[in-house]
Amino acid sequence: MKKIKIALVGQPNVGKSMLINSISNAHLHVGNFTGVTVEKTEVLLKYKGYEINIVDLPGTYMLSDYSIEEKVTINFLCDEPYDIIVNVVDSTNMERNLQLTSELLNLNRKLLIALNMSDEAKKEGIEIDADLLSELLGISAIKVSAVTKEGIKTLLDKIIQTYENELNEAKLVFSEPIEEEIENIIECLNKHHFKSYNSFRSIAINLLQNREKTYKKMHDDPIWIELQPILHEANKHVALHHGTEDMQDIFAEEYMAFNKGIITEVVKQDHVAIQEISTTDRIDRVLIHPVFGIPIFLFFMWGLFQLTFELGSIPMDWIDSFFTWLGSTVGTTIPNDEVRSLVVDGLISGVGAVIMFVPNIVILFIGIALLESTGYMSRVAFLLDGFFHKFGLHGQSFIPLVTGFGCSIPAYMSARILKNDRDRLLTLFIIGFMSCGARLPVYVLFSGAFFSQNAAGNVLFAIYISGAVIGLIAAKVLKMTAFKGKDEPFVMEMPKYRLPSFSLIWHTVKTKTYMYIKKAGTFIAAASMLVWFLSNYPHDTKLSESFQAKIERSQSQQEKKALQNSLGEKLLEQSFLGRIGKFIEPAFIPIGMDWKMAVALQTGLAAKEVVVSTLGVLYSVGGDADENNQGLQKRLHQNISFASAVAFIIIIMTYLPCFAATTVFTREAGGIKYAFYLFLLTTGVAYSLAFIAYKTVLLLGIN
Repeated sequence: MKKIKIALVGQPNVGKSMLINSISNAHLHVGNFTGVTVEKTEVLLKYKGYEINIVDLPGTYMLSDYSIEEKVTINFLCDEPYDIIVNVVDSTNMERNLQLTSELLNLNRKLLIALNMSDEAKKEGIEIDADLLSELLGISAIKVSAVTKEGIKTLLDKIIQTYENELNEAKLVFSEPIEEEIENIIECLNKHHFKSYNSFRSIAINLLQNREKTYKKMHDDPIWIELQPILHEANKHVALHHGTEDMQDIFAEEYMAFNKGIITEVVKQDHVAIQEISTTDRIDRVLIHPVFGIPIFLFFMWGLFQLTFELGSIPMDWIDSFFTWLGSTVGTTIPNDEVRSLVVDGLISGVGAVIMFVPNIVILFIGIALLESTGYMSRVAFLLDGFFHKFGLHGQSFIPLVTGFGCSIPAYMSARILKNDRDRLLTLFIIGFMSCGARLPVYVLFSGAFFSQNAAGNVLFAIYISGAVIGLIAAKVLKMTAFKGKDEPFVMEMPKYRLPSFSLIWHTVKTKTYMYIKKAGTFIAAASMLVWFLSNYPHDTKLSESFQAKIERSQSQQEKKALQNSLGEKLLEQSFLGRIGKFIEPAFIPIGMDWKMAVALQTGLAAKEVVVSTLGVLYSVGGDADENNQGLQKRLHQNISFASAVAFIIIIMTYLPCFAATTVFTREAGGIKYAFYLFLLTTGVAYSLAFIAYKTVLLLGIN
């Protein structure tokens, strides 16, 4: 069976992903491109005796290397083996899309155009002469619709036909001065019998455009001695005719002129339909209104989070009950106490803590996918861009930051939408300051212990807002230091509003949820078992036997419970975790904390939910205590000063995220060194603010 490998290329929002989903009997494989965090989707299908492999490359407006996505796309197109480029084009926005098409023509590869959204173009009165377009460009152009599946079979047939046919030189023509210099360079390459996989015309155009990769390759060849003065004269000649020496601007103008000529020939639009296009403008007058735009967005996000936590809490209770039942059932089958504790308290409880949040994650992903697929997210980025830029962040940073209030893991993953490396890294470092849902039980516990019931809600609101403010201030400081530099321009596209594709949303949610479970679940299981080991060993057998004898002699159930809790506290104090807590206690004394609070913070590195149960064990209330346990709240109030409680909450707000989130951060940032930087940043901020808050509360005498 013959194999065809296809590079699927297109600008953002042209429907590439939807087109892939509309190809029937396709097997999707989602992963990452090697060495980067950019997502890669591959489709494998069999058609008419061929095995077709389609690689969906990241959307890019042009063949530049500004963002990670653009680098991945251009590196794949220039360096990786493939047979055909399928360029997906938005039929309703031909002039903008042909910018990329005209650059692809220079690659000297087999190429065909998929004119997607042809059904929308028809509704808007846009008529495209696909046959004439094919003739003018010298490549096949096929009308398709990913929504209605129109033209999919024809597209597959054309792919096979293009694969079988010989490569034809594309018909991309520039102005006379540029064409003249292209010929001069080609003549030089022919004269020296230069060997290259690319055509001489493609090499000449890349050299004139000052493509870095082409320059590096040619610079190491002996031909460069003769070629360099030719290029110098060529640049002077072209600049003289265009009035500028910036070759990028010159070629952008050339491509635009070429594209306008093509559009004039092949695209016709009636004037009645033009009036209907303003539907998007009418919606934008409301949604991106300078006064009401942000309140409308905040209302949408409030609604999304209400759904996430209110609706998500229902299956969370079911999942919690299931893992409780599973732990009890499995526990009865394991006779050895230590193995049973490892499996039930370590493995099952740890995995359950992650799986329990899956409903929230799914709802959050669905909401964000809906907002993205309709085109609204781009509007919000536009609305918030000015405000965020004051703190050194990009407008699109709001998506991962808002997601961070739910869970840091999907928030780190969603930072991929930021195209520029510096903007993305800065956002990644700030996400942890947004209080995730796992920190909420700790906040509820301390609010109940140190504030009245009426004030607890306001305290929680103040904690969340304070964390966000600290994050923005940290972003500003980082922008002025580690990430300083002139802001690079970033074009935010405003796509037309469209009805969401439920198949695409399902694919997105399914993929991201799977990645969440795979990355977080496996790691949190290992981390939970590590915490279990550190908190259970070394085991003092004599102490256990002594307490066990007292428990057996006790008369009341209440006395037995008190003795069991006291035993748990003493065993934890003598464990590795307790010893580490005792060892680092001197560092926590300046902020009013003892070894117990230090141990609770350590276990929070595995999962923030574990902090409450750890405090329950340490203060002899029991490891099954939750944030609403009045006994634990009372013990905290009796044993911890108000100033120490404030310092503890500030550290919970700002210190390193859980192990699972830190692992995802490391992967998304691009290396273990960034995890070290994150540790330094969060530890420095947490300790400094906790120290200031502790001393301030003591100074003011607040109790």
